[in-house]
Amino acid sequence: MHYLYILKSKITNKYYIGVSENVQRRLEFHNTIEKGFTSRYRPWELVYIQEFKNKSDALKAEKKLKSWKSKVLIEKLINKEIEISL
Repeated sequence: MHYLYILKSKITNKYYIGVSENVQRRLEFHNTIEKGFTSRYRPWELVYIQEFKNKSDALKAEKKLKSWKSKVLIEKLINKEIEISL
């Protein structure tokens, strides 16, 4: 299984969207080792997770979500007011 996940910075309220087979491991990575974008906004908390049968569908959902470019829509997804349709 592959998962689409959304992390939220506890400091700045920024969101990070990603895909992984092991979300807990990725969260730990973002909060400790990673040196890129996510390192600037630590600590992160997991606020959304959605399971997909394959990596291809998870990546399609990630691409669609990132194309929204809207914090309001992301928060509606987190609050289960809307869904991602592929």
